[in-house]
Amino acid sequence: MLYDTLIRNALIIDGSNTPGYQADVAIRDGRIERIGDLSEATATEEIDAAGRVLAPGFIDVHTHDDTVVIRQPEMLPKLSQGVTTVIVGNCGISASPVTLQGNPPDPMNLLGTAAAFVYPRFSDYRAAVEAANTTLNVAALIGHTALRSNHLDDLLRTATPDEIAAMREQLRESLEDGALGLSTGLAYASAYNASTDEVMQLTEELTAFGAVYTTHLRSEFAPVLEAMDEAFQIGRHAKSPVIISHLKCAGVGNWGRSPELLASLEEAAKTHPVGCDCYPYAASSSTLDLKQVTDAHRITITWSTPHPEVSGRDLIDIAAEWNLPLLDAAKRLQPAGAVYYGMDEADVRRILAHPLSMVGSDGLPEDPFPHPRLWGAFPRVLGHFSRDVGLFPLHTAVHKMTGLSAARFGLKARGEIREGYWADLVLFDPATVRDVADFNDPQRAAQGIDGVWVNGVLSYRDGQANGRREGRFLAREGDLRKGFHQSKSPL
Repeated sequence: MLYDTLIRNALIIDGSNTPGYQADVAIRDGRIERIGDLSEATATEEIDAAGRVLAPGFIDVHTHDDTVVIRQPEMLPKLSQGVTTVIVGNCGISASPVTLQGNPPDPMNLLGTAAAFVYPRFSDYRAAVEAANTTLNVAALIGHTALRSNHLDDLLRTATPDEIAAMREQLRESLEDGALGLSTGLAYASAYNASTDEVMQLTEELTAFGAVYTTHLRSEFAPVLEAMDEAFQIGRHAKSPVIISHLKCAGVGNWGRSPELLASLEEAAKTHPVGCDCYPYAASSSTLDLKQVTDAHRITITWSTPHPEVSGRDLIDIAAEWNLPLLDAAKRLQPAGAVYYGMDEADVRRILAHPLSMVGSDGLPEDPFPHPRLWGAFPRVLGHFSRDVGLFPLHTAVHKMTGLSAARFGLKARGEIREGYWADLVLFDPATVRDVADFNDPQRAAQGIDGVWVNGVLSYRDGQANGRREGRFLAREGDLRKGFHQSKSPL
């Protein structure tokens, strides 16, 4: 039999959190057909992987790639680091279902201008992704703030019963059309005043579908444990799995509290399916939030609508140049985005290493001067944290970015190297793989990523995309609660 592709002599780290083994892998019709000693087999394309690792393609569980996957379907920032699937619609922000009344409210403007929001129904968005012929696979959550923007004339209050009913109808329709679940961004002003009851009523729609609830907590600062309790309460009410987005201890006053947060997560996990994602950096990035303006740590401006010339400069320097207090300078920059150096490295490592945590980039592709996580999150886990720091073995690093992620989000036949699974694969050099993007020069491709296959098609090789785009829209399949039981890691 002639295969499409043979990858020979690979160290296979299969995504299951077990050590690697040497084998050949044969691909045909987009799937992994055989694994083992295939020395007698032949293929249209053969690659000698000697000295390199073959892993499942990385799954970026926390992205804001909703509109860029359509407008820039080559997706080089993600493809170049070995990502083969992105999950969009996080933090309450989604491109659909959305019908704007004007400009997108903060933080929906992270996805682009009003011109990017042209999907009044989730089915419209799904069709647009499929038509775009994107390089990567795309799965999608529905944003709570997006729903609120459709039905509330004032986002600074909780919704009325009629408004909640209208949001529930849109959410239900989206779930029927393949959405993974609901995300919230309760820390943002556009959703902060939504009551817990509003969110609980919406999540009742998740129950019948076995869909997931993900949340950017109401606070990541001093009240973070109370915010986690709220998230768990909402999940239990909906009988829905809970994933806490980018779990962190934000703000200098919160440093060192990660053991408390992880203890809370572990306690909740005893009786309910819960998990979290995190990115491997001690700095966050979002819109410029006046509540987070401080001189306790560095803040870099990533974009500003009225002052685009300041992109990449520190707020303290801008304020000094303008002879203004920090807060007044921040107000003058609005609307704007920022990187906040407000986390402690020890907390980041503790959360990243925890068995319940997955890796997500939280990259912001619309930023002119983005946080380096957009280009570097996954190779940073492999190179810096696994190889150089020794935070966990390489097979655990891979598991946090593949098998665990696929199980949590119900991505069937993906996330592991197994016969019959889709051939989403990444070939990398474990000795040289590393993130090159940094806070001074953030838009740089990683080193050591030698090949990336999406649905069996080699789309990136030796530092270059080849223009082949075989990504698919991945609709929710089945009950996502099952993935938490199947993938449960020992605490």
